[in-house]
Amino acid sequence: MKKIEAIIRPFKLDEVKEALVEEGIRGLTISEVRGYGRQKGHTETYRGSEYQIEFIPKIKIEVVVDDALLEKAVDAIIRSAKTGQVGDGKIFISDIQDVIRIRTEESGPQAL
Repeated sequence: MKKIEAIIRPFKLDEVKEALVEEGIRGLTISEVRGYGRQKGHTETYRGSEYQIEFIPKIKIEVVVDDALLEKAVDAIIRSAKTGQVGDGKIFISDIQDVIRIRTEESGPQAL
């Protein structure tokens, strides 16, 4: 099993979610996060004053998939989140040792 963590632009969330559902991904978790990479923030003007926004709002999607679905899930995220501009985000993939469904105490891929 693998855990996919994707940091994406907020307005791309619905597209990414729909793409994952089409690939058979049944559940995901999202968080509103802030950060920066190569985009390095931006300047905004409020009531005539300029100020620097260093941490840009992003969405973090976390999903755990069976190894067989990994490539399809990653492709779906890239296809639906990509704009071609700096700041599109990143995808991190890590190994998951085990998962347990609390309600039934099932473990492993059956618990996904």
